[in-house]
Amino acid sequence: MTALQHNANGAGAAARAALDRSRTAAEPALRAAVDELPERMRHITGYHLGWWDERGNPVDADRGKAVRPALVLLASAAVGGAESDALPGAVAVELVHNFSLLHDDVMDGDVSRRHRPTAWTVFGTGPAILAGDALLTLANDVLASCANPRAAEAARMLSTAVLDLISGQSADLTFEDRHVVELAECRRMARDKTGALLGGAAALGALLGGGSAEQVARMQSFGERLGVAFQHVDDLLGIWGDPGVTGKPVFSDLRTRKKTLPVVAALSSGTPAGQRLAELYRRDEPLSGSDLAHAAELVAVAGGRAWSQRQADDVLSSALRDLRRAGPVESATGELTALAQLMTNRDH
Repeated sequence: MTALQHNANGAGAAARAALDRSRTAAEPALRAAVDELPERMRHITGYHLGWWDERGNPVDADRGKAVRPALVLLASAAVGGAESDALPGAVAVELVHNFSLLHDDVMDGDVSRRHRPTAWTVFGTGPAILAGDALLTLANDVLASCANPRAAEAARMLSTAVLDLISGQSADLTFEDRHVVELAECRRMARDKTGALLGGAAALGALLGGGSAEQVARMQSFGERLGVAFQHVDDLLGIWGDPGVTGKPVFSDLRTRKKTLPVVAALSSGTPAGQRLAELYRRDEPLSGSDLAHAAELVAVAGGRAWSQRQADDVLSSALRDLRRAGPVESATGELTALAQLMTNRDH
């Protein structure tokens, strides 16, 4: 094993340990919050979160990585705050994230998430949407009722992040009906759709942990940039990810002709491959298996794949600079850096 591999493995282990510790801290409070939901909403939410099957029997399903609550708790520690100070923020952010996933699965028509049928395919479209609505309401209630003296400011901060997230999701949907999407528009969509909530998570942790205004702003920028890098990686996996690992069908984003970052970069490239990709995307009939493979090849040949990979690296570097400028506690800096690297060097 080389020194570089050893360091990467060490950082990965540190990040996974931080995620496990954060999940252990946040999950009891998350379960207690979900228990406050009406029975039908609680049942759908517990299924979506991997706590039980469609009949309510406990299962050991994939529960996701719980990155956002970890960001909240680590950001609080980074400014010298106690874990208990930021715990309501960690729960609220995870509830908002899952509100967005429940709605995203419906809007995108995704039939699987984390190797299980999505909630809307099991319980119906309407109930899944309502469960998402319930989670958003619950997130606001969790923050509004916490004892932290900065709870009101935190609630406003979370609301702003949610509005940005919704704006990004709305833009993502409108892109599907447009033949031409500018790369700047797509980058702004990624910042809103993914960066806003990750930025909000890091800022909430710093705020609830007692950080200064500058620390809160730096941590928010760190999270937002990390979110954009994360979206680049997610878009790459949406085309070239291994379905056995991602839990989604091969070429899933191309199948629905999503205007993701590497796709828009390819479409905007002015290359012959980009022009052929545009012709494929404009066809009325569904794309077949061979069409999907050809589309993936065209994205790569037009430079979209390489561009998105470079952007993920560059934006991550900018995020880590923001983190260092926040002047955080050294131990938390290491864990946040390791977490950022794990999020952007992943296969699912």
